[in-house]
Amino acid sequence: FHDAHVQLLLSLGLLLAFLSRCGPGSAAIIILITAFSIQWAVLIQGTLHFFLNGKIHVGAQSVVSADFCTAAVLISTGAVLGRVSPVQMLLLALLEATLSALHEFILLSLMGVSDRGGSLTVHTFGAYFGLMVSRALHQPHKDKRKREEQQDQGHQKDLFAVVGTIYLWIFWPSFTSTTTVHHDAENWAVLNSYFSLVASTVSTFIFSPVLYEESTPRMVQIQDATLAAMAVMGTAGEMLPTPFGALTAGFLVGLLSPLGFRFLSPVLHSKLKIQDTCGVHNTHRLPGVLGALLGTLLTLLATADTFGYRLELVFPLVAQGSRTITDQALMQLSALPLTLLLATLGGRITGEL
Repeated sequence: FHDAHVQLLLSLGLLLAFLSRCGPGSAAIIILITAFSIQWAVLIQGTLHFFLNGKIHVGAQSVVSADFCTAAVLISTGAVLGRVSPVQMLLLALLEATLSALHEFILLSLMGVSDRGGSLTVHTFGAYFGLMVSRALHQPHKDKRKREEQQDQGHQKDLFAVVGTIYLWIFWPSFTSTTTVHHDAENWAVLNSYFSLVASTVSTFIFSPVLYEESTPRMVQIQDATLAAMAVMGTAGEMLPTPFGALTAGFLVGLLSPLGFRFLSPVLHSKLKIQDTCGVHNTHRLPGVLGALLGTLLTLLATADTFGYRLELVFPLVAQGSRTITDQALMQLSALPLTLLLATLGGRITGEL
């Protein structure tokens, strides 16, 4: 709980506080949103579980679940930062935390999907929700001013990126694994997160100079690689039985993020009219979707021989015999379009409000 909470406030909070026009005010708003979202998420999640088993449990685990919900809200905030008022931010947090808690309940409790690190429930959902809110807020006559503001944030953005990235490296592996069962599966989630981190960072150092014609990548690009590496491990972190898979996934996602910033971000802005302030499309949405697809593939390959006793920890319904591996893989795969549907509709409605 401690690591997850520090990760939420320091890592994500600092990374969303770089706009020169907002300055420390952005950090204050992030703290306000975090404080509000945690309380509301605990209430909504407790109510949903009450209908399932007749009890509301409040403890460290319930607050960790609320932190995950709040992380999705903060990711969405990154797509609209500097373009909405604090009151509008609170409205976004109110609506998204409600829908995020419902989405998580459907996937994890009703469908039995394995997504303990949040590739679907945190990264993909938060990114799509925020991007759709940004699309609804599109104002062509303000585009020029917003671009000028983003160009005037270089030194301050790099400074926040340095501190935020260090905290990401320290605490995000715990964040990815904090909801896994406390046995060997938890250890693998931590280890695979670190393997993905190192591979993604090396990949970015190799590939970014080719795209941006710079001798070494800037700190914000290392920050993006770190976020992408953790997003791809959200679902697959506890499933990968060997380091090779995590290293491969991390290396590939380290290529995917800079490619997205170089080629996809301009398309989002010019064609789809989506102004993505913090680049959540490339650091959360693309890696989150890749992590969900990788989790589906690993589910199909899961057997008692490859997982051992960890099969019961990662896929308890399969180990109990109430669900086949194929059924579990279909559930994992169907969770992705459901996530996209809920996040897209919810973000669009919230943006219109």
